[in-house]
Parts: sequence; C-alpha cells; structure tokens
Amino acid sequence: MDLRQRHGVETPEHVEVQLELAGVGSRMAAALLDSLLLFLMLVLVTIVGNALMGSEGPSGMAGSWAVAIVIVLLFLLFFGYFAAFEALNGGRTPGKQSLGIRVVMDTGRPVTAAAAVVRNLVRLLDCYFPVLPFVPAVTLMFLHKSNKRLGDMAAGTIVVRDRPTDWILGAGAEPEKDEPLEAGPPELSEDEFRLLDRFLGRLNELEPAVQVRLTTDLARRFEARIPRRSADAQAYLVQVFTDEQRKRRGRFATRAQTGTGAAGRTTVTAERFLAKKRDGWETFRAVAVRMERTGVGALAAAEIPSFAARYREVAADLARARTYGVDPRVIEYLERVVSAGHNALYRARGKEGTPLVRYVLRDFPAAVVQSWGYVLVAFLLFAVPAAAGYVMIRERPALADEAVSPVMVGRAEQAAERQAEGRGYAEAEGEERPVIAAAIITNNITVSFWAFVGGLTAGLVTAWVLVSNGLSLGLGFGLFKNYGALGYLTTFVAGHGVLELTAIFISAAAGFRLAQAIIAPGDRTRKDALVVEGAIAVRMVGAVVTLLAIAGTIEGLLSASDAPAVWKYGVSATTAVFLVLYLASGWAYLKDATATTPGRP
Repeated sequence: MDLRQRHGVETPEHVEVQLELAGVGSRMAAALLDSLLLFLMLVLVTIVGNALMGSEGPSGMAGSWAVAIVIVLLFLLFFGYFAAFEALNGGRTPGKQSLGIRVVMDTGRPVTAAAAVVRNLVRLLDCYFPVLPFVPAVTLMFLHKSNKRLGDMAAGTIVVRDRPTDWILGAGAEPEKDEPLEAGPPELSEDEFRLLDRFLGRLNELEPAVQVRLTTDLARRFEARIPRRSADAQAYLVQVFTDEQRKRRGRFATRAQTGTGAAGRTTVTAERFLAKKRDGWETFRAVAVRMERTGVGALAAAEIPSFAARYREVAADLARARTYGVDPRVIEYLERVVSAGHNALYRARGKEGTPLVRYVLRDFPAAVVQSWGYVLVAFLLFAVPAAAGYVMIRERPALADEAVSPVMVGRAEQAAERQAEGRGYAEAEGEERPVIAAAIITNNITVSFWAFVGGLTAGLVTAWVLVSNGLSLGLGFGLFKNYGALGYLTTFVAGHGVLELTAIFISAAAGFRLAQAIIAPGDRTRKDALVVEGAIAVRMVGAVVTLLAIAGTIEGLLSASDAPAVWKYGVSATTAVFLVLYLASGWAYLKDATATTPGRP
C-alpha cells in the first residue's frame, strides 16, 4: 500500500507531473539539523566577536564597531539563514539537502526569492511562537492535505522529495545474437511481471534467510507453468524474467494485450517503448538534474534550443507512458526527469534578476504607494491610541505610576537636571553609539517583522502592536509634558522619528494585506489571495528594512549624541523630504508600470 502523498502540477506542455510531498517527519528532522547548524554558526560569530573585542570588552571606537558588526551578523544569520539558502540553493537548506527534500512553488517551479522571504518571516509564528514553539507548524502540516504550514500558505510553496526515486532505469536487455526472431507470447500477467522485476531489483537488500525463502516461494509459483531448467531458484527467476522481456518485445505480445490468457494486461507497446527510449531518458536526466541546480545559462547559447526540444520530447514521453500503462516506477522516474527539465528551463527564462538598487528605489516604494489605504489604517490605529494616552496622562498625572515604566518615569524626573547639565535624552558616549545603532536597527526590524506576520492572525497581532506602541508613545510624551520637558524628549525623537514611525505603519499595512486575504479574499480563493498579497507585502517589508536601517543609524549616531538641537531638527526635516522623494519614486514607477500594462492593479 502506497501511503506517499502527491501534489499534481501541470506543465505548460499540458503534462501532469505528480510531485511527492515531504512528510512531517523528514521536515522536522531537516529543521532540527538546520537549527543545530544555525546555532553553531551563531556561536562561532559570537566567539569571533569576543576575540576581536578582547577579554576586557570593547575598547575604543574600533571595539565598538566590532560589537556592532557582531550584532548585525547575528541578526542576519537568525533571520536570513533559511531564506538565503532556499532562495540561492534551489529551495534547499543544508538540512533539507541532507534529507533529500526541497521547497518549490505550488506550480512545481523553483521557489522565488520573494516566496522564500515570506515563508521564513512567517516562521516567527510557525516555529518561534512565544507560548507554543513549533506547535502551530506541526499541527498545520498534519492537518493540511499538502503538508503546508502558515509560511507555505502565505508564500504559495510546498516541500517535496528531491530524490528522483529509489529505482533508477538500468540498461535495457539486449537481444542475443542467436535469439530467435519470435519467442512466443508473454506468459506472466502484468502484476506477476512487475512483482518479479521489483523482487530481483531489491534482492541484494534482503537478509540471506529472507532471500532464500522468497526466492523459493516465487520459483514454486512459476514452475507449474514455466518449466524449470536450473536447480538454482535465483538463476531460474532471472531466466524467467529475461525470457518474459524478450517475449514482450515480440509481435505475439500484441495479441495478448486484449486477450484473457496468461499475459493478462500485458502491454507490449509499453515494453517496446521503454526499450527504445530509456537510454535517451537517462542522458537527458543527467543533464537536467545538473541544469536544475546551475540553470540553463550554464549551457552554450546554441545548446539551449536542443535542451528545450529534448525536454518537450521527454514531457511527451511521460504522457505516452501513462497511455501505454508502463510500470508506475517508470512513471515516477519520468515525472522527476520532466520536473528537473521544467525547473531548469523555466527558471532560465526568468533568470535576468532585477538589480538590488532598483528594488530598493522603485519596487519597494511602489508597493507602499500601492497600499496607501492599508498604511492609512495602520496610522490611525497608532495615532488614536497615542492621542488618547497623551490626554489621559495629562488629565491624570498619577496614572504614570501604573501605566508607564519606572525607567521612563525616572528619565522624566531627571530631565530638568540633565538639561541644566547640557545633557540630552539617552545621550551616550561616542564609543557606544555604533553598538546602540546596531541594537536599535535590529530591534526595530524585529518588531516590524512581528507586525507583518501578525497579519496571519486575521490582523489581531498587528493591531495589538500598533495600539500598544501608540499608547506607550502617547503616555511617554504626556509624561514628559507634565514635567515640563516635552521639548527635551522631542529633540531626541526628531532625528529618527519620521522614518521609524513610517516604517512601523508600512510593516503593519503589509500585515493587513495578509489579513484581508484571509478575511475577505473577494473573488479569489484564500490560497490565491494570500500568494498575491504576500508578494506585494514582502516588497513593503523591503521598504521597511530600508527605512529602519537609516532611522536606526540616525538614532544611534546622532539622536544619542550631544549634537545641537538644530542639527537634529535639520536631519528630521531632511528625512521628511527624503521620504516624500522615496515614495514619489515608487509612485512614478507604479504609474509607468500601469501605463505599460493596462489593467494592472
């Protein structure tokens, strides 16, 4: 009984390919291997960082920058390990590669970079959920017919077996020189022939005692119809199988296709077809598997049309093989060959990658402009609680003891004293600022990632992030106003606040796109809506990372410095102008794209 799960996809040549889905066990084993490797890499980076800093910690500006680099590298490893390997290594992380599985799109094509990013950002919910880590992922994989977790649903991906099959086509049996032209009609039924084929193919894998028992049983089954000419049961079975192959290539086998004799459902056409095509399939398979990893671009320009023609021929052979009723293992083999050729060929057609600069300056802001309605909703969910918090603490100053952290209250109480000493809010020594900048950047991006993936909870987590942060900000500003130090706090926030707050709104808007796909997909299925909205949302997240990298740098290096207030307000105005120009660039790009492709949303 075959318990393997399949996922059917149709190629552009209208040939259905059945991909074998990876099971929950193999996926969990791969995740554990990757987690172990990731942990070792994080430890290695930490050790190297400590070695660079010295035993007494960071000293001087060089030591501070070393710490900052370590912080950023740890962040990139944690969030980028899975996405980078899957995007750059054909959907295979080291763990997946060792288990023989990989990530592909629902269509069977290689996973795109955007899909790899989406499915692995959602890992925050799937695998790193604070209360029940890994439980959401495992539960959904058990329940979903295609073994998908939330990340796969949002990205439109599946995880499949990467190995072709445990049975590889061998060389066809060559007729002997003295073989008669006709060897008579087939004598075995189709089931008997396949049983004998599988048994002989795996004979060496069996224990000696099992080999003897099964060989004897099979020999007794056939010797009543086919005279035994050898005392060796194994040699007898090999001879029976070889004779049957010859008979199935003969003309008498055609008559047995529809007959009711011993041959049963034997299809000689399939045997002749297999004998004729197998060498060509093997040759193409070797090239296709290699090209699947490297891309057709590795071939010479003159060889690509030939590769495409051979791919179409093998795809047609797959359809013929199903019609002729060949061995299911041959069908599996051909499906894997066609899949490899399909992935290599169609990946090559889209191989021309978009330059990173164009992504940052055009695609990312265009996605933000395209989602302005969602950004507005996010802004209101932040601004209204912020205003409410400000009014509440202004009306009831005692609320600070219950609703504001003691650290913030202490800073408000010390504001007048620090101002008198000429010290700014959260001012740090020059040597500490690179570390502060790195910590702020990574923390803010992490919060934004949570706001994005929170959209898959129907937007509840995203809304909570906005409301809670907005309320905290309003309470903080109201608290400092009560102590007559609002300008003191505003001077600190001014330099980086414009970009930082905008990034929060954009990340939340990206989450709301996912939420809408779940709650109100419209005319689309939820599956299709998630994939479409996820593709737009991930570009918005790219804009978030860009803005937060700039904002964190400003906050760590300028806002936390003793620079004059005029400089900080000047930088604030500059970031506002930059933000307008950034979004204008996206608007212009979106307008051009819409004009070029009428009807594009």
